[in-house]
Amino acid sequence: MPSRRRFVAALTGCVGVAPGTGVDASGIRVRSGGTRVILLGTGGGPTPKRLRSAPAQAVIVGDRTYMVDCGDGVSRQLAMARVPLPSIRAVLITHQHSDHNADYGNLLMFAWIAGLRAPIDTYGPPPLQKMTRLFLEMNAYDLEVRQRDEGRPPLSPSIRAHEIDKDGLVFDDGRVKVTAALNRHPPVTPSFAYRFDTPDRSIVFSGDTNVSENVIRLAQGADVLVHEVMHVPAIGPLLEGDPNATRLREHLLASHTTTADVGRVAAEANVKTLVLSHFVPGNAELPDDDWAAGARKLFKGRIIVGTDLMEI
Repeated sequence: MPSRRRFVAALTGCVGVAPGTGVDASGIRVRSGGTRVILLGTGGGPTPKRLRSAPAQAVIVGDRTYMVDCGDGVSRQLAMARVPLPSIRAVLITHQHSDHNADYGNLLMFAWIAGLRAPIDTYGPPPLQKMTRLFLEMNAYDLEVRQRDEGRPPLSPSIRAHEIDKDGLVFDDGRVKVTAALNRHPPVTPSFAYRFDTPDRSIVFSGDTNVSENVIRLAQGADVLVHEVMHVPAIGPLLEGDPNATRLREHLLASHTTTADVGRVAAEANVKTLVLSHFVPGNAELPDDDWAAGARKLFKGRIIVGTDLMEI
């Protein structure tokens, strides 16, 4: 059965407001003291889920929003979280799987339609530049009509796509520094985890990965580690009747992190808070404790079982 927290969320439209969080005059939930982290979508896998949206996260520092992944429906999730689309300054894609990049182009276009004026820098593995170019080409008619009819500037010059293929510093605008580390998500390569260092917090997003020493090093001492998680017993029902069940199970076990292993990663990285997200399987309606129990065996810090629109 869904947890009481999810039931309340369905009634209020907001899940898990973190301690130290208030509500401003417009109704937007604001974390007092600085950096906000919002889980926009927490379901793993490309097919739509009943209770979880596709993978996406927002890091908000002041009036700037920095995105990690752009799963299907991310623009609406931002609207639900009351995050203005024109506030986006950077988009980082962890890897080129459709549940993480399906709305990459749409997010940029909708931000432009919503009034974007500042450039957006985008980062991710190849072929990010080709994806950007082809999206603009596919939507050229609509973009050109809106430029003429609505007096908008061209979208293309506002998008600066950067391809990355190795560890290291990715982005630094003087307010937020983002560092990338290669993780383990076979057969997809390169695939990245990202660390955000802001004036008041450090947040790491694991991306899709099996246990990765690179991710452990990247996350050392972080305030928050948002890590994917897989519940192995729940995989069985997911595979029933699938003619490719054996191969799919092999892929899941090789490229995702079990509930027990995610606790080991958090403990070895000495993080303060572990946030479970990108649930595999994403449509498994399990009690929160089923996701957290394995991690608790090795990690003694704070564990949060993520839900859509939760603010950390």
